[in-house]
Amino acid sequence: MNRPHLDQDIRSLSEFRARVASFVQQVHQTHRPVVITHHGKSAAVLLDVSDYESLLDKLELIQDVRDAEKQIDGGEGLGHKTARRQLLSRLSK
Repeated sequence: MNRPHLDQDIRSLSEFRARVASFVQQVHQTHRPVVITHHGKSAAVLLDVSDYESLLDKLELIQDVRDAEKQIDGGEGLGHKTARRQLLSRLSK
C-alpha cells in the first residue's frame, strides 16, 4: 500500500457519494487509500482489498513478535540448543 497523496486522496463524503466507482477504481489501480471526510474531519478510509489483507497480516506478525517478547521476558523462552534439539526430535518421529 502506498501512502495517500494529500492533494488527490482526501475527499469529502458528498464527493465520494457522487463518484464511488471512480474512487474504487483509483484505489485499486494506485494502491493508495482514499481518506473520506465528513464535515471537514476524517471519517473513513477506502483501501484496496489486497492492501487491507496485507495490512492485517503485518499487524498479526507484529502482535506475534510482541507476544514472543513477553514470553521471553517472563522466562518462557528456550535457548537455541534446547529448541533445536526439541525440533529435531519431533521431526525424526
